[in-house]
Amino acid sequence: MGGRIAVVTGAGTGIGAAAATALAVDGWTVVLAGRRRTPLDELAAVHPQLLLDPIPTDVTDEASVRHLFEVTVARHGRVDLLFNNAGTGAPPRGPDEISLEEWQKVLNVNLTGAFLCIRQAFGVMRRQQPQGGRIINNGSISAYAPRPRSIAYTATKHAITGLTKSTALDGRPYDIACGQLDIGNAATDMTTSMAEGVLQADDSLRAEPRMRLDDVARAVVYMASLPLDSNVANLTVMATKMPYVGRG
Repeated sequence: MGGRIAVVTGAGTGIGAAAATALAVDGWTVVLAGRRRTPLDELAAVHPQLLLDPIPTDVTDEASVRHLFEVTVARHGRVDLLFNNAGTGAPPRGPDEISLEEWQKVLNVNLTGAFLCIRQAFGVMRRQQPQGGRIINNGSISAYAPRPRSIAYTATKHAITGLTKSTALDGRPYDIACGQLDIGNAATDMTTSMAEGVLQADDSLRAEPRMRLDDVARAVVYMASLPLDSNVANLTVMATKMPYVGRG
């Protein structure tokens, strides 16, 4: 293994698995990080010709994230890319109905987990030679247009925007680029119910179109492929006909 080294969190399924595979096809050595070992091992086994290296990781655990980056550097020498993809949601509830436990679970994964990974990646990228690297944070169009009864998820995705901008600013002296990918209605297991109906702002349920995971993965590969003196600060990729632009 060698060459360009990428770390992808939430890599066992969905967007993470698609992005990790696409990066590996593009020539990256990809470290697969995820809470469950089995999906990581299965993904690597499906693509034995690709450079996929599973390292089970809980992004909410400081020691686990530190271990992820220490092992990555020990095995591969450096980190050139972090795709901060791990995320979760909460059951649809009004602001007065969500429990503190549900709120904290979403914040722990979506925000604190992203921060812990950025902190470790930034430290590696700042000190390695050649210096620098790229961080791509998985945001959401919920950062700009929330869905009903999604206060925890929406709050974290707004926070990801601040995390991205602050990291991009602080990374300038060290050739560390940071951008945000906002995704709308990617066809994952989490969005299968959209075919039956999704809660709208007027309390109706309406089916919504979804987009192929391959198209999301291509966006990640494009952002990752740029030289470090160029950066995609924000990129939105979404199902064309989903109710986001305008009034539905």
